[in-house]
Amino acid sequence: MDFQSPGKDWKWQVVYFYFLYSWGWVYGQLHYSVAEESELGTLVGNVAQDLGLNPAVIEKRRLSLGSDGNGIYFIVDQKTGELIVRDRIDRESMCGSSLTCLLPLELITEEPFELFSVEIEILDINDNSPTFSTTDQIIKITEIFANPGVRFPLVTAQDLDVGVNGVSKYQIESNPYFSLSVKNRNDGALIAELVLEKILDREEKGKHELSLTALDGGEQPRSGSTQITIVVLDVNDNSPVFDQSSYKISMLENLPLKTAIVKLNATDLDEAVNAEISYFFDEHTSDSAKEIFDIDQKSGKIYIKGFVDYEVSNSYELFVKAIDGGTPKLEGHCLVQIEVKDVNDNSPEIIFTSKTKEVPEDAPIGTVVGFITVRDKDSGRNGEVQLDISSNLPFKVKPFKSRYSLVTSEHLDREKTSQYTIQVTASDLGSPALSNQTVIVLNVSDVNDNPPAFSQSVYNAHIKENNEPGTLLCTVSATDPDEGSNSDLTYSVSESQIDGSSVSSFVYINSNTGDIYAQRSFDYEQFQVLTVTVRAGDSGSPKLFSDVSLYIFILDTNDNAPTVLYPGDSKGFIAQEKIPQSASAGYLVSKISALDPDSGHNAWLSYRIVEPIGQTQFEISQYTGEIRIIQNFLEMHNPDQHLVISVSDHGEPALSATVTVIINSVDNIAQELPQSHDLISNSETSPNLTLYLIISLVAISLVSLITFLILLVKCLKRDNYGRGCGFCFSSKYQTTHYTDQYKPTLYLNTDGTLKYMEVRMVPPDSQGQCYQACFPSASENNDSTLTKTLNFPQQAQPNADWRFSQAAQKPGPSGAQPTEEAGVWPNNQFETERLQAMILASANEAAEGTSGLGGGTGTMGLSARYGPQFTLQHVPDYRQNVYIPGSTLTPTNGAGKREGKGNKKKSSKKDKK
Repeated sequence: MDFQSPGKDWKWQVVYFYFLYSWGWVYGQLHYSVAEESELGTLVGNVAQDLGLNPAVIEKRRLSLGSDGNGIYFIVDQKTGELIVRDRIDRESMCGSSLTCLLPLELITEEPFELFSVEIEILDINDNSPTFSTTDQIIKITEIFANPGVRFPLVTAQDLDVGVNGVSKYQIESNPYFSLSVKNRNDGALIAELVLEKILDREEKGKHELSLTALDGGEQPRSGSTQITIVVLDVNDNSPVFDQSSYKISMLENLPLKTAIVKLNATDLDEAVNAEISYFFDEHTSDSAKEIFDIDQKSGKIYIKGFVDYEVSNSYELFVKAIDGGTPKLEGHCLVQIEVKDVNDNSPEIIFTSKTKEVPEDAPIGTVVGFITVRDKDSGRNGEVQLDISSNLPFKVKPFKSRYSLVTSEHLDREKTSQYTIQVTASDLGSPALSNQTVIVLNVSDVNDNPPAFSQSVYNAHIKENNEPGTLLCTVSATDPDEGSNSDLTYSVSESQIDGSSVSSFVYINSNTGDIYAQRSFDYEQFQVLTVTVRAGDSGSPKLFSDVSLYIFILDTNDNAPTVLYPGDSKGFIAQEKIPQSASAGYLVSKISALDPDSGHNAWLSYRIVEPIGQTQFEISQYTGEIRIIQNFLEMHNPDQHLVISVSDHGEPALSATVTVIINSVDNIAQELPQSHDLISNSETSPNLTLYLIISLVAISLVSLITFLILLVKCLKRDNYGRGCGFCFSSKYQTTHYTDQYKPTLYLNTDGTLKYMEVRMVPPDSQGQCYQACFPSASENNDSTLTKTLNFPQQAQPNADWRFSQAAQKPGPSGAQPTEEAGVWPNNQFETERLQAMILASANEAAEGTSGLGGGTGTMGLSARYGPQFTLQHVPDYRQNVYIPGSTLTPTNGAGKREGKGNKKKSSKKDKK
């Protein structure tokens, strides 16, 4: 073939050869063989020679291999045509375990172009050893149940080489339990099996280890090995076994809880779950022992879970079983014998027996309260007991047979101590000694032995007159130290008579709260002080009571207008006064005498002329009511004068009354003076009052005379009484109208009643007012005397400083006589009137000052009448309360007024009648 022909010829040849090749026509196929792993440059064959190419044209033909993948292992020398190995050839990677490994190549020649097929067979060499897929094969065989002759497949070895270079045999080392069996598969491969030659016992040998070796058939055989581990599986064929079949233990009682006393140990030849042992008390162990002891299921420790008491039991037997976790479960047994040793661990036991934990406070000494029993479970001296109780308590113990009795040793008083806590101590004689204590709480039950006690020794209530019925007066409160029903109090008012009426018609008391209410409207002019006895009673048996005095002070209100006593003005009577025509300035024409049943400022009267307005012939004293001429009567233009005089009190609001006085001048006044019986006959307004005043005047005059004589004797002996003047205070209202003054001294009994009166003359230089309280010596206790000396200076005209003491407005007539009428002893009507008024006022004040109703020498007994809101500035003008029949004065029994014997409302009606 000429590779130098024109190009068109070459193209035709290529198409021709390709066509022939496509149809499988080739000029020839070359076959070569080469061993794997041949060295590089190894000659495979001379393709040019085998193709019959002329050596001279080999180079021109440019031989080369095709572009398929196998061409990388070979190269063609274009000069010689030799096929040479140019890369490492590994038959196993190219063809695996295939017996024949052929590599096809394409050989190309140019000029002319020709395509040749070349087939190279790769020959196997023994370059690979047998290998196993695992280095360790584990075979599990259950003991006992695997019989001899049982086969167990073994892992097969692999060899990448083929033919005789592959695995040709297996072998194991000699072993009495196992042998090796080798078989051929259909594909010619060998398989090995392990044959059991003897029954296995895990407890004898639990694991067998064998080495399996695979050999190939090369000239220099190669081998591979794997480890065969035979694990003998356990069967629960062994029961747990204790170290000892019986355990004996000694222990002290009273060991702490959770204390371990022994640790049991059982073993099991099996393994895994078959050897997992749990410990239990079996059915032979008593329940009482199970309450005292417990066992740890895992560790086998027996510990204390209850109180071990030698006195309860001195020995215990515990039957213990150990159970494994196999199937079926196997168990082992042992006996634990426990001996308990005694110690002195028992304190005395104290038992107090009593039907009730209360003892009445009036229980006599020696009363048995209860019984005390002492027990000690120990013996000998450890069981001998001594008993003691708390000291300084009104109780003691006495031996009583095998017990002790607790009795009272003193009188009890619940109000001092209502509960006793008795600590009882019992000690044994052991070493060390043990003791026990108990506390006995005894309550002292109440006995109604205490009457109610009021919070005040006396109660005072103040209420204004004309009050609304139902007004709260005050609240009394009492307590009772007893308890329960013995301290449940009820209040009541003791039945008594007040002015002939039941006290319940005056006041009402709430029996539960002690609130006292007025039942009626009070009248100060009827009652100034009401004395009520309030009783508090408990609900005990027998009931106990206590009384307290309640003084109800009725306070005055200005509800009475002044009443003109002289000259009378009833039934249209107009008083006429006759004066001599020779009367000069300062002549006393008349004196208006008025009475106001109220007291204090409400009874303090003032006088003024209201008609005619602006007259200048007469004047009236604002506080005495004396009408005097302020210019000579002869100088008056009109001999008949009509005067309208207003009498007003100082209340809020002020009340007043008027009287008309006609003044006529006469030549001889003595002939015109009215007779006393005419005056009395005209005084029809108050006949009963006049009778009362006459009787009072006679009685007072007699008392004054007797008192004067007695005091004259007593004054000589007063140094023996050890008296002293309590206090004196002077008055700036001093006057010298009289050369002498009267000093009445009242001697009163302790109950406030008049014992006798002493009237003495005092020199004119006596100043002020001295109250002298004289108390009798111890020898006169049976008839104690209170002496009150009043020194009354003469009345001065009231002024702006009227508020100081009773000396500013002393008892007496409504006005004073001129100084020229003064004398040593009363020598005219006005002087007699003044003395009588002083005696009345002194008696009233002394009685009130010593009545215990709140009065004293400082206030002259006024607080009982006027209440705490009044001071001496509120003292009424006693001159308004004196009336002398046949004169211009009207005395009034003020003491009767304070005792509630007057009734202003009724008097007014009576006067009108």
